[in-house]
Amino acid sequence: MSSYSKKILKKLAEKPAVSVEELKDSDTKTSYALTRALKNLVGGGYAEIHKSERQNYAKITAQGKTKLNSITLENVDALVPQSWDGFWRIILLDLPESRKSERESLRYLLKKAGFVCLKNSAWISPFPYEHLFANIKKDLGLTTEMMIIVTEHIDEESKKVLFETFVQ
Repeated sequence: MSSYSKKILKKLAEKPAVSVEELKDSDTKTSYALTRALKNLVGGGYAEIHKSERQNYAKITAQGKTKLNSITLENVDALVPQSWDGFWRIILLDLPESRKSERESLRYLLKKAGFVCLKNSAWISPFPYEHLFANIKKDLGLTTEMMIIVTEHIDEESKKVLFETFVQ
């Protein structure tokens, strides 16, 4: 994905809708690249164009939000704190077969964020990404399908296994 596409997705995520003109640049070369990037985002299902009488608006889709979260996680080193805060993040995920593509996307994001699958649908990590996944939960309407738990209490045997997993 081009840097222009990434910039557009970030801008679209900030507001419910953004004027297409607002996305363009006064520089002709840049304006062309931005127009092309927006067209590619629409073609890929990451954004939508809504036309009104006066102007056109661009809006990010659920798939676009997922892609943006994935892009955010691509640079994991910049997001991971150097010292552990002592809390474990546990995410329980229970999406039915009918929502398989969403389930696979979430598993991909969990892996990118450094989560490890404990048991079938239970994922754990020492990294503070609970806010990111809370936003994903809200964006995808996963009210009962995703549960996020932050705790510092884990039995000693499990702690040993987890430390071996994450301290390599």
